[in-house]
Amino acid sequence: MIDADAIRNVVILGGGPAGLTAAIYAARANLRPLVIEGGEAGGQLMLTTLVENYSGFADAIMGPDLMTAMRTQAERVGAEFLTEDAVAADLSQRPFRITTQGGTEVRARAVIVATGASAKMLGLPSEQRFLGRGVSTCATCDGFFFRQQDVVVVGGGDSAMEEALYLANMAHSVTVVHRRDTLRASKIMQDRALKHPKIAFVWNTEVAEILGDGKVRAVRLRDMTTGEITERPIDGVFVAIGHRPNTDLFKGQLAMDAAGYMVATRGTMSNVEGVFLAGDVHDHTYRQAITAAGFGCMAAMDAERWLQGDEALAPEAHWSPGQPAVATRAKPGPTRA
Repeated sequence: MIDADAIRNVVILGGGPAGLTAAIYAARANLRPLVIEGGEAGGQLMLTTLVENYSGFADAIMGPDLMTAMRTQAERVGAEFLTEDAVAADLSQRPFRITTQGGTEVRARAVIVATGASAKMLGLPSEQRFLGRGVSTCATCDGFFFRQQDVVVVGGGDSAMEEALYLANMAHSVTVVHRRDTLRASKIMQDRALKHPKIAFVWNTEVAEILGDGKVRAVRLRDMTTGEITERPIDGVFVAIGHRPNTDLFKGQLAMDAAGYMVATRGTMSNVEGVFLAGDVHDHTYRQAITAAGFGCMAAMDAERWLQGDEALAPEAHWSPGQPAVATRAKPGPTRA
């Protein structure tokens, strides 16, 4: 049972790799964190099948299994969880106030925002059906499984060109399907992709349907000019039309760039003192589970040091030598300016 009257030292928003890693570090620092993980906890890895690029696993692990293990670890070291969506946040004064969909109001001295980002999708029912079974939104994550196979990349921006170039190193062929007759990608990325011998382009065309039986075997393409439908045999479809950071809750309160990604000002701290950022919510460059976890570690350490400098820790949460929950003690960082 969550104590609604308590003022938490740290509240973490998000239950993906960033949020759970932040919870592990915050709990081991004896901050007694509360994780508001959302109704669909686990982040984008919940939509992933085999994960082979997360350090520490000699054999591939299923995405949901990895997230379950991380959550169990966070809970074991003392993190608490609230499986509801946060629907409102007041960061105008401290303690900060977070309201959940169930009507619970949580107060916090520090907040770590790890709400992640969501890949933009095509909106096809078949796309969801084959997600993780031939449809992917991350070449770095899943390209290994398509060695010497034929794949399609959907999109025309820098992300799509990056995906195509990455896949060209291992796939038999890469076909870029784009709705327009020109690319939106930067000139240097266009040149690299257009000159690559393994990358072909289909212009003025959209993916109308993804076909298969258990896994992807073909795509149905629609010519945007003539409306003609054609079918192309294929082994995989990589959707690369961008990501949408899950930051709507904080518009008008936290600094964001033009695409909606949050902007850190000092370490992982946002423009609001005591609010820290972790993972894909502000990282639009790497977007990997392991880098999100790294940011979660950094945000928790930054929050702990800031709370110590701010002298805002609850009395029972101050660290003292010999506490078994804490293996190492970081040196105090700078106090607030």
